[in-house]
Amino acid sequence: MRDLAIIADDPDTMIAAIRAALDGTGPAVLPIAAGSAAPDAPARVPLPVAVVVATSGTSGTPKLVAVSSGALLASATATEGALGGPGEWVLALPGHYIAGMQVVVRALAAGTEPVPIAPGPFTAQALAATVLALPGDRRRYTALVPTQLHRVIEAVEAGDPQVRSAVHALDAVLIGGGRLPAGLADRAATSGVPIRRTYGASETAGGCVYDGVPLAGVEVRVVDGEVQLSGPTLAEGYLGDPERTAGAFLQEPGRRWYRTGDAGEWDGGRLSIVGRLDDVIITGGEKVSLGLVERAVQALPGLGEALVVRAADPEWGDVPVVIATRDVDLAVVRAAVADTVGRAAAPRRVVVVREIPLLPSGKPDRRALAALAASS
Repeated sequence: MRDLAIIADDPDTMIAAIRAALDGTGPAVLPIAAGSAAPDAPARVPLPVAVVVATSGTSGTPKLVAVSSGALLASATATEGALGGPGEWVLALPGHYIAGMQVVVRALAAGTEPVPIAPGPFTAQALAATVLALPGDRRRYTALVPTQLHRVIEAVEAGDPQVRSAVHALDAVLIGGGRLPAGLADRAATSGVPIRRTYGASETAGGCVYDGVPLAGVEVRVVDGEVQLSGPTLAEGYLGDPERTAGAFLQEPGRRWYRTGDAGEWDGGRLSIVGRLDDVIITGGEKVSLGLVERAVQALPGLGEALVVRAADPEWGDVPVVIATRDVDLAVVRAAVADTVGRAAAPRRVVVVREIPLLPSGKPDRRALAALAASS
């Protein structure tokens, strides 16, 4: 066993603590957002554990995911291979989420120091200033969520020369934290942002599938529509919750698998995530995947940012509702979704908001979105 230290998500503190946790000179660490209440965590954890990640709980009860130093470093090594070599890493994500932690781990594994952007709300200009201050003789990387990418692209499209220069100086921008709309990916390509789409979870030490292809050592299978992952990046399990650990991690002869709860399929040899298995609703007696509806909606021009959530309906049961940052004709949305997903999947309402509510991680707050849909 080893001690577990709960630390505030201050970049300097976190970087030093993760370094000590990885090399064994310090305790395992559980970073939390500054000013937030510490979770109920044990004082000691199993010896292999280096970091503990408190999940956001966007689709269920929050969990404490225990990740070993071996899993973290295996992920960092595989990422380095996928990106073409070691480099400098810009930290633009909160460090109490696995994506932020892994930026730190990747930099340390490469023998460099992770460089945080200026404190405060994320801006494309803060990212650009940090990127352009890095040495020009090494590869340069960062990781963002789609909302941050959207802001960077908007700055490039608005003609910001510093942001454009920074974008062209980056060798890769890892994009995780949710589905990337096709339109945003197209705009990234036009703007010259070298994005790599990543898929993974805290339970897999972060992204372990890049652009639909598993990292070295990672295996993927789809069982009854559910994506399951295996390999050296798997977490140890959930602290203090053996029942939930047993339900999420399947032990088979010679191999252990993580059940993601995500619906996926193989598309031309690449993994495609359709949505959450629990995002399948029954509307008018028919099953509808909200993930497929959202994908169809996001392909429409002029919606700005758009997401799809469920809402109760006295006649149809559950129905899809679109939350968007720009107004659009509901008939146009319904027709487009009906053509690609089916008539039963056509959204019943469009709710226009000033901006999409976000969690501290930068991911959409789907509970808040569902509340907006229910009250509209």
